[in-house]
Amino acid sequence: MRRKTWPFGLRKAVFCVAFCRLSQRKRPHIETPHLCVMLQKFCNWLLYKKLGWKKDVTVDHPDKYIICLAPHTSNVDFLIGQLYMRAENMRVNFLMKKEWFVWPLGVLFKRIGGIPVLRSKHTRMTDRIAETARQEKTFHLCITPEGTRSLNPEWKKGFYYIAMQAGIPILLYGLDYKNKLIQCIKSLTPTGDIDKDMVEIKSYFKDFTGRHPERFTTGN
Repeated sequence: MRRKTWPFGLRKAVFCVAFCRLSQRKRPHIETPHLCVMLQKFCNWLLYKKLGWKKDVTVDHPDKYIICLAPHTSNVDFLIGQLYMRAENMRVNFLMKKEWFVWPLGVLFKRIGGIPVLRSKHTRMTDRIAETARQEKTFHLCITPEGTRSLNPEWKKGFYYIAMQAGIPILLYGLDYKNKLIQCIKSLTPTGDIDKDMVEIKSYFKDFTGRHPERFTTGN
């Protein structure tokens, strides 16, 4: 069976993001703003011009927020997200399975904002992340509520509990491959009525088409 590979442009973009972060952290005395500006322009060109994606983002992004991103049906979602974050000059961390954080990928993922998740200690980690969000002046975290690229009607609720405990909004970001659209036109502040709020959140995403539509469901 033929092995699937990422398009060269996408692989190059993620490598450039990691290199820029590495340059800033390991050698802060070397000026790298020019490199990062070039990277931003490159990602902007690649995402919007070369790949043909569009954005429709009308929601304010405060100093602290959780991004709820769906549908998540392919590893390509990660690359599109990274291109978007860099093109828009956003700094957003993301959660990822601990199994991905092996050398050399682990170094790259940490450099671009990855946080490894040990699923057996998920509840404790949720509390720890919420506490970090309360203490920090800025906090930006992206979570895919499906928790898997496979069909899953039972969405994970960790993102909701983090936002509720930290008292911060949830920004609803949809990836629509049918229209090549990245959209965020709604945010939600948890009310504590998780069943009602999850219905509202899932309703927002029901019309988005993932890269593999057969793997996405809101369970409604």
